[in-house]
Amino acid sequence: MSDRHFDQLATRFAEKIYGGAKGAIRLAVLQADLLEALPKRSLRVLDVGGGLGHMALWLAEQGHQVTLSEPAEPMLDGARERFAAAGQNATFIQASWQQLPELELPAFDLVICHAVLEWLAEPHAILPVLHSLTAAHGWLSLAFYNRDALVYRNLLKGHFRKLHSNELAGEKQSLTPQQPLDPRELATQLEGTWRVESTSGVRVFHDYMPIDFQKRADLEQLVEMELAHRRHPAFAGLGRYLHWICRPA
Repeated sequence: MSDRHFDQLATRFAEKIYGGAKGAIRLAVLQADLLEALPKRSLRVLDVGGGLGHMALWLAEQGHQVTLSEPAEPMLDGARERFAAAGQNATFIQASWQQLPELELPAFDLVICHAVLEWLAEPHAILPVLHSLTAAHGWLSLAFYNRDALVYRNLLKGHFRKLHSNELAGEKQSLTPQQPLDPRELATQLEGTWRVESTSGVRVFHDYMPIDFQKRADLEQLVEMELAHRRHPAFAGLGRYLHWICRPA
């Protein structure tokens, strides 16, 4: 297994993730969490694997100094176009996460790593790099594909054989990530290096709704309810993604 980039799937990725309610909910939860956690001043921000720049652009619009790194050229080009259309500036770097230490970048106040770990051959290997890029008093915004949610989804569908064989990774051309993360294993890997200050579930109920209900639901109400329940003790752990805001230990 190797790291998966989106050179040939950039357009499909954009349409699939950000073209509807799923993307709107994801952005709303991540943005709400960051607004709560971050100080009201300009920060130096690095978005690792920033894709098409949706989060990076929002952060730039909040007045932060943004650097976006992305290995896939089509995605990076899309991010540049998005920033240009919005009249915002950023520094764009075409590089994999493995190449970032070689660039001798300064430490950042905020490092963003959203929906990256689950596409890596060895997700835990990126954690020391993220730590080295984060200032001593900075923040790490870590969002990852939740294995528990994938297991629950397969339980609801009765895919018991799939669960018995532990075949949860997506197919080669699928947008289901190749390495869903067990949150308990990730928490263990963070121990001693990071402390997790806040946790939220991203799409804690939307993805479990019957398709007909999803289509009829009002987007504004969906977002409102997802935000209201993103930290509910019974529902947060069922989020399709989990969002952890961490500080260096």
